[in-house]
Amino acid sequence: MKKILTREEIDALLSDVAEGRIDLDKELAREQGVGMNFDLFNTMTHKGMMPNLDIIYDSFIRSYRVTMSNRLRRLVEIKKIGARPFKFDDFLMSLPSPVCMGLYKIEPLKGAAMLAMDSNLVYAIMDSILGGTGTPRVPEATRLFTSIELRIMQKIVKDALIDMEKAWAPLQSTKMSLLRMEMNPRLVNLVPPEYHVVTMQLEIQIENTKGSMVFAVPYMTVEPIRDKLKNGVQFDLVAVDPKWSYRLSAELTEAQLELTVEMGNTMITLQELMNLSRGDTIMLDKDCRSELLVKIGGIGKYRGTPGVRCGNKAVQITRIINREDESE
Repeated sequence: MKKILTREEIDALLSDVAEGRIDLDKELAREQGVGMNFDLFNTMTHKGMMPNLDIIYDSFIRSYRVTMSNRLRRLVEIKKIGARPFKFDDFLMSLPSPVCMGLYKIEPLKGAAMLAMDSNLVYAIMDSILGGTGTPRVPEATRLFTSIELRIMQKIVKDALIDMEKAWAPLQSTKMSLLRMEMNPRLVNLVPPEYHVVTMQLEIQIENTKGSMVFAVPYMTVEPIRDKLKNGVQFDLVAVDPKWSYRLSAELTEAQLELTVEMGNTMITLQELMNLSRGDTIMLDKDCRSELLVKIGGIGKYRGTPGVRCGNKAVQITRIINREDESE
């Protein structure tokens, strides 16, 4: 190895240090240099953290809260827990068991994404849709979801994708389509295990039952629109109070409506009208076997046939009047 200092130079250096002609502290401080700032959040190594992506989920929560409340006919509250980057393999290991997963495509972006729901949320939805008491009975943890349960959850996932499309619209026009439903995380291969995914966890409360919904989008899927996210987009921040919307829907269903049945029509003169008395018979333009016009609030909506039920006059609805029939 090549020598940096000769023997004579080393002896001279030690002599200067011993006699105080060299300040060791000053020399060491000069060699240490100055610290530099390094922003970890703007480097490619910090994958999974997408700026402003949570704004999309805020918009989704406002829309889906109303959609789910109307679907289940129960008050639904949705709270954002937070975003977190994962390696895809680690994310699959973090999912509960059993889990209901919906794999979907985000066109025109590449790759697919995933929506996962735990068993508490799934059984709460089942209880609401199938007319339960509001307190779902959770089966044993080892039981997988049935084909009927997956079929119902497929409709719930499609509702979520429609609202997610609306949330993405200000940033990127997308078409989200469900690929398949899945229960086994081992059968899900969105990306290789070492690739990163961007996750967002939501807590959904249906009356007294809480459950979890998690979105997982591969980093490679949203990377092409990263600049759009960093620059910021003017999102529609007009919030709709879900409680107000739910109460309004409930009140509207209880509104009183006037229903009338038109037996028929005829034309008479003023003289005939003045000569009418009790017991006179007015001939209408329809016989007793023809369909009658049923009006709601003075507007014709149905056709029906007259009859008697339990000693009362009644009308049996035979068809709904379409727009083409409104002129009749």
